[in-house]
Order: sequence, then structure tokens, then C-alpha cells
Amino acid sequence: MKKDVTLIVLLLLSIGLTSAACNLNTTLLNQDPYPAVPGDYVKLVFQVKGIDSPDCDDITFNLLADYPIEFNPGESGIRIFSKVDYIKDYESNLLIPYEVRINKDALDGANPIEVRVQSKHDAPITKTFNIEIDDVRAEFEIYVKDYSYTTNEITLEVLNIEESDIEALTIEIPKQNAINIKGSNRVVVGDLDSNEYTSADFEAILSDGEFKVNLIYSDTINTRRTVEKTVTFDSSYFTERKADQKTTGMGTYAFYAVVVVIVGYWIYRKRKKSQKNKKK
Repeated sequence: MKKDVTLIVLLLLSIGLTSAACNLNTTLLNQDPYPAVPGDYVKLVFQVKGIDSPDCDDITFNLLADYPIEFNPGESGIRIFSKVDYIKDYESNLLIPYEVRINKDALDGANPIEVRVQSKHDAPITKTFNIEIDDVRAEFEIYVKDYSYTTNEITLEVLNIEESDIEALTIEIPKQNAINIKGSNRVVVGDLDSNEYTSADFEAILSDGEFKVNLIYSDTINTRRTVEKTVTFDSSYFTERKADQKTTGMGTYAFYAVVVVIVGYWIYRKRKKSQKNKKK
């Protein structure tokens, strides 16, 4: 009989201890930007509910620093909240923000991350969430399509070689020794879809060698980005071309033709005037 009573008491105690545990519920409230971009930062906001229970004590929240997220040096995912503090503020839940970097090699799609929340003296509760990742950055090939020594006009051709479409592409040539821009150093060329190309014209005096070009664009999550590319210029490709010689030749013929017409007209007028004077 004594054994039965002891077992019942132990059972009741165990039930009481179980019901007294702090029951915390964690959710991922927000991800900004959505989707996140490999190599960039993302803001995450978690919410913990159930802290108003009298069974809850000091709370430790931990965002685990595992792939695909990375913390800056000296930072960690551990946040500690004293029961005195959150009761004082009359909050029924906790909002816990983080700003972390996405691994540059993270794969597109849903990527799992883990958090652990624990009330003092209770076992930790681990929960998994997915953050959405998509590499919306563009990459480009750019080269000198044409250069005229007559007009000093350079034409740059740009190809979007990534899968992402972009908007409001601006091509900028910053000041540098290898290229001397005359006029505006920026040309807005507009939207550029994946595997499409566009071109931009500048007036410039060029030297053989390399020069830098900035490609500024808006991605699909409306983030303004800049890609710096190096362009090589070799003057031998743009001199002594048949097309230039033909254009020059036609220009010379046109010039001489105009001269002949003007001289002929001048001679004609002079003769007419002379004939009038003789008649008088």
C-alpha cells in the first residue's frame, strides 16, 4: 500500500513539474531583403511568444552561426533577456532582430537556419526556419565595339551574361589616364534582359591599354548595384581600315566637287558681268 501511495505522489509531482515548464513559441517574422542575395546582408526578425507565463525565467535566444549565414567578427547569435526587464516593459512577446551576411556560395532557394530558445532551468528548444536566397546580381561582358579617329567617338558594347534581368543600366567612365572623356561620362541605356546586349557612345581620346568602366543597375529586388569592369583598347584594330579609307575618299571627292561647283559658278557670274559691261 505504501509503495502505491509513493508512486502516485511521484507521478503527481512529475505532472506538476511538466506543466510548470516555460512554453516558448518562436517564429520568423520578417526577412529583408526577400529573397536574400549571396554575399550581401539580410535582416531577420524573430518573435518569441509565451514569456508572460509565470513559469518563465531569464531567456536565452541563440541564432546558430551555420551555413548559409555568417556573423561579423566578434559577433554571435546569442541574446539574453532578463525576466525583470521584459516584465517591466509589459511585453507579452520578444522581438529579436539580427543582421547577418549570406555566404557568397549559398545556393538559390529555401535554406534552413536553426535557432535555440531556452528559459533558465529548462531544456533548450530547437527550431528550424527557411530563408529564401536568390542570386539576382548581374554580370557583364564589355568591350570596345568601335572607335573613330575622325570624330573621337567610342562605342562600348555590353552583354548581360547572367540569368537575371536588370533595369536602369547606366554606363559610367570615371576619370583616368588611359581615356580622356569629352562631354558627359555617363550614358543611361535602360533595361537589359538576360543574354541581351546594348551599346553606348562616348566622345573620348584614347590611349592603348586598359581603362575602367562602371556598370550601375537596379536588380529585381530594386537594389542599386555597381559592377566595375576593365576594358582593353588596342588602336591597331581601329586604324587603316578599308571602311575608313572609303569614307575618307568619298569625303575628299565631295569636297572637290563642291569646290568645282563654286569655282564654276564664280566664273559664270564673272563672264555674265563682263558681257553686260561690253554691251553698255
